[in-house]
Amino acid sequence: MEDSDVDGETHRLEGHNLTLAYERRVVATDLGVRVPDGSFTVIVGPNACGKSTLLKALARMLRPEQGTVHLDGKAISSYKSKEVARRLGLLPQTSTAPGGITVEDLVARGRYPYQGLLRQWSEQDEDAVREAMRLTGVAELADRLVDELSGGQRQRVWLAMVLAQQTSILLLDEPTTFLDVAHQVEVLDLCADLHEEKSHTLVAVLHDLNQACRYATHLIAMRPGGVVAAAGDPAEIVTAELVEDVFGLPCRVIDDPETGTPLIVARARDRARAKRTRVPAGLSGDA
Repeated sequence: MEDSDVDGETHRLEGHNLTLAYERRVVATDLGVRVPDGSFTVIVGPNACGKSTLLKALARMLRPEQGTVHLDGKAISSYKSKEVARRLGLLPQTSTAPGGITVEDLVARGRYPYQGLLRQWSEQDEDAVREAMRLTGVAELADRLVDELSGGQRQRVWLAMVLAQQTSILLLDEPTTFLDVAHQVEVLDLCADLHEEKSHTLVAVLHDLNQACRYATHLIAMRPGGVVAAAGDPAEIVTAELVEDVFGLPCRVIDDPETGTPLIVARARDRARAKRTRVPAGLSGDA
């Protein structure tokens, strides 16, 4: 059963009253999030605010200290592991392929949730692997060793493996990490295509706020301490005040000349310094 808001939006994936801890350090308390179905949701915030920890909890890779993550109306902890993997796919922040494995063999590992004693490799699995490689543009690399690929190629191969799971919800933990700017745009364009053309619900953690504003249909901005400062359409919630509140960055927010989405422009060094050191009226040393 799918939960819904008064506005009619449905939310297959939700977190309620979450207290999250990582390596015995509490990073969030009483945290609530809802991922709108069919959205490209991006989670942003300063370092160590709990973005990746939240994503791990939504993927059932981390058990909340308190609270519950719900998937399709049920506590995600009530599902068996393979059932979760048939409903959502996760691209972790760092992925290491076994030595000597080919692209096609790695992508085929995305079909693991469908294998069992009574169901072995099938034509359906073969089709899923081929389609995932086609969508990510790595079909021509099928026989190449993963270790031989560039960073951008490897990231597309890992994304293909997640797509081979054939889940409608994809969680991506910093998918552009370690990539140069051209490959960052390439991967995010691919994610946007999956969202728009294949109706996938995507949830990604990103560091670059301008990229988040350009690609997200739904933005979750987190403050340190795992507090959600704002959530919604980037065009509606991203203001200079929000950016300074969340990131401590004096800035202007203008329209991106390419997309019309919010574009954050940091204040020039001298103006930012003047703002930080300005003495409030009535507090100067003058008589």
